[in-house]
Amino acid sequence: MRASAPLSGRVALVTGANHGIGAAIALALAELGADVMITYLRMTEDAGATEPPAYAQQRRRDAGAVVAAIEGAGRRAVAAEADLADPTLIPPLFDRAERELGPVSVLVHNASGWKKDSFSVAGTDRVGRPDHPVTLETIAGPLHVDARAGALLMADYIARHRARGDDWGRIVTMTSGDGRAFPGEVSYGAAKAALASYTLSAASEMAGDGVTANVVYPPVTDTGWITDEVRAFVAADADHHHVAAPAEVAEVVAWLCTPAARLVSGNVVRLR
Repeated sequence: MRASAPLSGRVALVTGANHGIGAAIALALAELGADVMITYLRMTEDAGATEPPAYAQQRRRDAGAVVAAIEGAGRRAVAAEADLADPTLIPPLFDRAERELGPVSVLVHNASGWKKDSFSVAGTDRVGRPDHPVTLETIAGPLHVDARAGALLMADYIARHRARGDDWGRIVTMTSGDGRAFPGEVSYGAAKAALASYTLSAASEMAGDGVTANVVYPPVTDTGWITDEVRAFVAADADHHHVAAPAEVAEVVAWLCTPAARLVSGNVVRLR
């Protein structure tokens, strides 16, 4: 553990944390002193023919390696496999965290029900990924996991926070895009826009409870899905600066969860 532990005595709940950005966030919070409960869902479906096989392997992992890394940092860790599309699973996550670690004061919603869909099915997108039409299934995945679960996680979080008379808390949610059009991934973009709106409302309505809430918008991040085509796209697009590592994103998220970020709330923090 780092010499400075600003989150010592705090408990964090991080969703979607068996690999990639979520795993990096969970470990970064542990290195700042937090005990961490992580949720994950092993994805058995193919990530996509254009994506590296290693990415599919990561998506199929359980959370054992992340738990071991957190414990190696000197903190306690609990992992629960949960499909957050099922809203009945959310209260038991907080129950278990409270029972095994303590009350949750840091909430990071990173899990996603990403599905790629489009109103204009042209074949493939700019980086070679196949397009799919908008269907009930493509809408349900991101709206239920990204947006609805995010809202319900925040609602359960603040209800428990108020019930115990707490006066300190941190919420961070993860987004992509700027909340406007998201061609080629329209349901995912809509879900992330809804999640951002929920989070910014939480920042306003929970401020009196000592809770800050922010949205983090990472750059293209190498969580295993990056191909040569994606790197070429990033290099040629003026809106992107570089491909980030998960630990770079996690460093910012973790800082937003510290006491030092007490005046930072109600923002969509764009990383480049």
